[in-house]
Amino acid sequence: MTDKSISLVNHSRLTGHNTAIYCLSSGLRPDTVISAGGDGMIVEWDLLAPENGKLLARAETRLFSLLPCADLQLLVAGDMDGGVHWIDLAEPTRTTGIAHHRKGVFDILRIGDDIFTAGGDGKISRWSATARRSSESLALSANGLRCLAYQPQRNEIAVGASDNNIYLLDANNLDLRHMISPAHESSVFTVCYSADGRYLFSGGRDALLPVWDLTDNYKLISSQPAHWYTINHIALHPSGRWLATASRDKTVKIWDAQSFELVKVLETIRDSGHVNSVNKVWWRPDGKQLVSAGDDRSMIIWEVV
Repeated sequence: MTDKSISLVNHSRLTGHNTAIYCLSSGLRPDTVISAGGDGMIVEWDLLAPENGKLLARAETRLFSLLPCADLQLLVAGDMDGGVHWIDLAEPTRTTGIAHHRKGVFDILRIGDDIFTAGGDGKISRWSATARRSSESLALSANGLRCLAYQPQRNEIAVGASDNNIYLLDANNLDLRHMISPAHESSVFTVCYSADGRYLFSGGRDALLPVWDLTDNYKLISSQPAHWYTINHIALHPSGRWLATASRDKTVKIWDAQSFELVKVLETIRDSGHVNSVNKVWWRPDGKQLVSAGDDRSMIIWEVV
């Protein structure tokens, strides 16, 4: 189904990374976005003048996850080997790398002073952002943990795993509230709460987009084949009205977050989109732009018009 309620056009394409881009997040300054990926480079881009990126740091390994902490002038990055990098931009001598998870660090989440890392070893770890130390680790699965999301009204962390399950944890003590099992036919790569905390959206290797009603005993209320191949990431528009999904099928799709209907497809040829897998999508906080990044080593700024 097509809807004219949102329209996006390719505004510009950013290049500079040498390999696939796996991470997109808000920058340390207003109107900026940060990217990272297989070349280990962490780059900040000014959305008002995106031609030149600013290299903030570089790791000697592939980076799978990234969390900027603007108030601390700190970048936390996770690498393919399970290392957690604490990059201090104000005091570079305090920059450290800690070998922690036995396998890759696939996602990083911050709640106040707590930072959580999701590891390929099946563990979620809690760290202090100021002390930069791990205080506890919880083994959730025999398989890797792939994604994290936080819902403040529910004070809940959703964890997607390679065992096809979604784990819902109390954010204070990491107690398991519920497990959706199985949530997908294969690995869960991304989870995203609706703005009001009622729904949980998820995506993974099976290319399905299920919607779980958390107020009705975690009931599955919608599920549809959303892409041809893996859904790598889901991002909610700041207004809460739309979802963007990024897929290995090279497309970005926009969905109505209330009706769960497809409203827009951003394709390779027609829209000058990506030519390889799209790994991440990120909405500018004012909702006026969407940024996508993928295996083609480029980022595309989509203007909402």
